[in-house]
Amino acid sequence: MGKYVTAAEAVQVVKSGDRVYVQAAAATPTILTKALAERADKLWKEVDFNFYRNNQNVLFWHWSPNHEWKMNFAVKGYNECLIMYILAASSPTFSVPVEVYHEGWAMNGKIKETKTSYNLPLELKHQGNPPNGGPLFWAHYSYLGLDPRGLKDQYANYWDETVNQAKINYQWCVENSEGFKGYGPNNWGLTASYSIKGYAGHAPSKQNDKGVISPTAALSSFPYTPKESMQAMKFWYKDLGNKVWGNYGFYDAFSIHHDWFLPRYLAIDQGPIVVMMENYRTGLLWNLFMSSPEIQQGLTKLGFTSPHIKK
Repeated sequence: MGKYVTAAEAVQVVKSGDRVYVQAAAATPTILTKALAERADKLWKEVDFNFYRNNQNVLFWHWSPNHEWKMNFAVKGYNECLIMYILAASSPTFSVPVEVYHEGWAMNGKIKETKTSYNLPLELKHQGNPPNGGPLFWAHYSYLGLDPRGLKDQYANYWDETVNQAKINYQWCVENSEGFKGYGPNNWGLTASYSIKGYAGHAPSKQNDKGVISPTAALSSFPYTPKESMQAMKFWYKDLGNKVWGNYGFYDAFSIHHDWFLPRYLAIDQGPIVVMMENYRTGLLWNLFMSSPEIQQGLTKLGFTSPHIKK
């Protein structure tokens, strides 16, 4: 017999893989979601973002109690970490100064570097200098709550940036210059995921395209490429079936070219699918996140404009 706990206790102790039963009397979703939201809010407010500056105007990725700052990994744009800088600037408890964003993330303006691929411009310097944009999760993770529609600052129009990155990813797979079997309009999407040899940051380049498709790439891009994403989803579900589909949705990655189908999930890839599909349908998560007064103040502080921010 399991242990009965309250919703607030559950979000503190439940771990991945635990089986949870909700009593009928406690089945109202708002009870659990409210407790989860309160825990997330508490966690955010307790993060000392200024500590992670390491006395510099940039945020660092890792600090270790054993090795301290030896990894020396300063987080600079552009990649998936825009949201970290926005949360740091918006923090009501440990807010960082605006210079951390402009000198650190934006590298004193060097983040702005326009490249064009398939007649689609990318305004920002993607880390690692990939010719066609980085792994597609860069267009997802920061934008699960942060609404890119109409979001702009002195460096980019973020709706154009995310849409164009997704379309370039699609066009690369359709063109299929590397000749991978199965690539095309109904089978596309390169991002970080499980791969044939462990894990890889798949991206549209000769070096980083391994012939592996990650469903989260196209499915989390529904707001940007609704027609192309739907076409891929239908092909995977109807034509590939249980090779790529299981109890919890599409598996993390597969390769028709290598005849490699792995019946495994990766939670960090599954989550964005649900969130971004809902943002495409209703804008729910975007509207909730952008309604936060702290986030609006933080965005304004950094020089962003957005339809959500009322002057």
